[in-house]
Amino acid sequence: MVKVSQRYFAEKLKQLFGIGTKLSEELFDELADLLVEGDFGASEAFATVETLKNRCKKAGYADVVQVKEMLAQILKEKLIAPPENHGLYTRPEALAIILLLGVNGVGKTTTVAKLAHRYDELYRIKPILAAADTFRAAAIDQLKIHGERLGLRVVAHKQGGDPAAVVFDAIEAAQASGSSVVIGDTAGRMHTRTALVEELKKIDRIVASKAGQDRYYKLLVLDATTGRNAIAQAEVFHSAVNLDGVILTKYDSSAKGGVVFSLADSMKLPILYVCTGETYGDIHIFDPDLFVKEFIGLV
Repeated sequence: MVKVSQRYFAEKLKQLFGIGTKLSEELFDELADLLVEGDFGASEAFATVETLKNRCKKAGYADVVQVKEMLAQILKEKLIAPPENHGLYTRPEALAIILLLGVNGVGKTTTVAKLAHRYDELYRIKPILAAADTFRAAAIDQLKIHGERLGLRVVAHKQGGDPAAVVFDAIEAAQASGSSVVIGDTAGRMHTRTALVEELKKIDRIVASKAGQDRYYKLLVLDATTGRNAIAQAEVFHSAVNLDGVILTKYDSSAKGGVVFSLADSMKLPILYVCTGETYGDIHIFDPDLFVKEFIGLV
């Protein structure tokens, strides 16, 4: 799970907490600056360091190794533990409806296919895919190709059609056929933000009314290389549909990773999965312990 840029960042933390380093105000100031470099927000970085200083003082720590371990504990506390089974697996007799949202270019369509492949591989469940990004013909065609490769049904309308109607039809197809999972791709054209938000709200209303007692999840797909801009993206989508969690793509080449803590701390959003490559199997459950250890160079 370690990435080149994150490894570089972790090495800088290792140097900061190197053997023979003395605890000092300067050390903590440098740590705060480094956390900002690692994609923490400035206020969050300084608040984290202040918490670290207070806890270390209370515990009587004077060794940098102890301080680093305390930092790991504080960072781990910021992350939100994902729900059991990541909230997505459902009983065969029930229906789970999963919408993937996010801006164009983050890999939503491929992530739909990866998540569908995961259901098939682990649970022998074949999801129905909904091509609800009707704004881009390429997205519809791409999802159809994935469906053919994976042997999955894809519900699609023509380009420019009503995306809410696509998801509606996919849910009806699942309910009629006994399929227990629907995964929907959606548009993400941020240059027309108002239209996008209204479109997503409409989809959300229709899915919520159609789902009834079925499980319904809205997951934001974020490019892990985005850095602090991921927060702005999350705010737009969260305000529109009240997100349930996040999937990080391009995680094998990601930035330093501090934005993950911001998503959890400020928006209370758990990271559910990370995507680390281009194949269908390159989607993995997010491991908070491992992420923190990698972030600060403990592994």
